[in-house]
Amino acid sequence: MFRTILLQFFATLVASLFTGLMFGASGMFSTMLGGLAVVVPNLLFALRLNAIKKKPGASYPAAFFIGEFIKIASTIVLLVIAAALYRDVHWLALLIGLVVALKANLFALLLKH
Repeated sequence: MFRTILLQFFATLVASLFTGLMFGASGMFSTMLGGLAVVVPNLLFALRLNAIKKKPGASYPAAFFIGEFIKIASTIVLLVIAAALYRDVHWLALLIGLVVALKANLFALLLKH
């Protein structure tokens, strides 16, 4: 689980470098914001599931669904905050970061065989 999150972070970092070359510093920073809006909630979700897994008698399915809802809501909130606080958002670059972080899981499956 944590390896996938690390892969999401590094995929976001690589995408940020490429968009920085294409769109400049604004594009690079926007890509990083888009990717981190996915990576940070995923990391918190994974930490929470890992903690619940160790508790005897905890409802793992309930924690999963509630955590998934919170994760999605957190991603949306982080994107809204990024758009509100960073006035030079390059929207295409932000979406690239978002999609790369979301689809990094597919790269993990391809690497695993």
